[in-house]
Amino acid sequence: MKSKGRVGELANEDGRRTQLNPLEATMADRVSVTIMLGGTLPRALLAELETAITDDGASIDWEGSEFAIAELPADEPLSLMANEVAWGRFEAIEQFCRDNQLIFARWAGGCAGSFGPERVVFDGIDETTFTVTDDDEVMISRDDVRRLGSIASIEANFAAADLTVPPLVIVDGILPDGGDNG
Repeated sequence: MKSKGRVGELANEDGRRTQLNPLEATMADRVSVTIMLGGTLPRALLAELETAITDDGASIDWEGSEFAIAELPADEPLSLMANEVAWGRFEAIEQFCRDNQLIFARWAGGCAGSFGPERVVFDGIDETTFTVTDDDEVMISRDDVRRLGSIASIEANFAAADLTVPPLVIVDGILPDGGDNG
């Protein structure tokens, strides 16, 4: 058994000891997930970003090749994906983005009987969840229409769901806590 972000041990049938990730030990509903993130990130936080990506098992392709910081795109958002993601969330990546005001849009497929597909957008300040189809088309219910109250509000809701994620830009300079990352 191979695991990223290894914690704990498990004995295989042949008696060998194998590291075990606690999320892999937990029974969880698992689905495919994509996330696009962007904004301005101090260079000193690159290792922390890489750790978050690796801990969540995300990759720049569906084959799941291990992420390396050298794969950061130039002049575009970072797009990551994975299959079999517990509860449809990239916990470490999303928390890293919230902590560092990076903008993200995540899509997660649904798990019948547990939860439906969703799109979550974080604009650097606020996070909003939208109901979507398995093809990532935003859906609104009759109750949503009544709550929103007007065509203009409905259009604004769709616009918020279609958040444009800016490129991920790595900068030298001052960290949010005042430290120097030069």
